[in-house]
Amino acid sequence: MSIRVMVDMSVILLHHGHIRLLRKAAKYGEVVVGLSTDKDIEKYKGHTPLLTWEFRKEILESIRYVSAVVEVPYIITEAVLDEHGVQFLVHGDDNFNTISEDRLIILPRTPAISSSMLLAYNRRIKIIPYATASDCNVY
Repeated sequence: MSIRVMVDMSVILLHHGHIRLLRKAAKYGEVVVGLSTDKDIEKYKGHTPLLTWEFRKEILESIRYVSAVVEVPYIITEAVLDEHGVQFLVHGDDNFNTISEDRLIILPRTPAISSSMLLAYNRRIKIIPYATASDCNVY
């Protein structure tokens, strides 16, 4: 049986920190991205994602380090890992999930980057108006 690792993400706005984390996670095994739902992002981060869950999934599936993308709750438990046949959770050093240490791989975050930071910067300098996923549905 091959090792499967889960990287839980919201990917409100994909950036190089996400790619670096996925690349590092792939060294531990087959990468399954646990992608937060739109509702959970609204609940835990306080805003609607820019892209729907389906669009964020499509983007992640195009990354070579990712073998699968699955819907998960914002807080990951060992039951979530077991449900998806995953042995380990790979997370940045800001982990808040309820996973035992023997199933958790902590990696340092990429300094000075996060989706929330990019969105806040965008709002402050007003490069583009803030839009929600419903504003962007063009198909």
